[in-house]
Amino acid sequence: MATTVERLRTALSEADFPADKSQLLRQAEHAEADGATLKALRAIPPVVYSNLTEVKQSVSFDAGPDASEEAARRRLHDKPGLAQREKDVPGHPIADELGENRGS
Repeated sequence: MATTVERLRTALSEADFPADKSQLLRQAEHAEADGATLKALRAIPPVVYSNLTEVKQSVSFDAGPDASEEAARRRLHDKPGLAQREKDVPGHPIADELGENRGS
């Protein structure tokens, strides 16, 4: 699991800029940042950062579930009252091939 912008901001709220990677890591450890935030900071390039915006541009953030995970979750229909049209279900293969109105 990757870190979030809010956790990074909290970890580096007391950091003095400009700061290099090692200074940012020390500040995050001093602020008792979680493991994912420390791991993300260890992965940034070893350059001098002039502000938090530059740090955020170098850090990988949690993007949330990808489209395939979201579609699989929606197909399970685990919430009562969820309309059928809200589920990702494939169409009927014959109706997809021949169309809805086949003249019968």
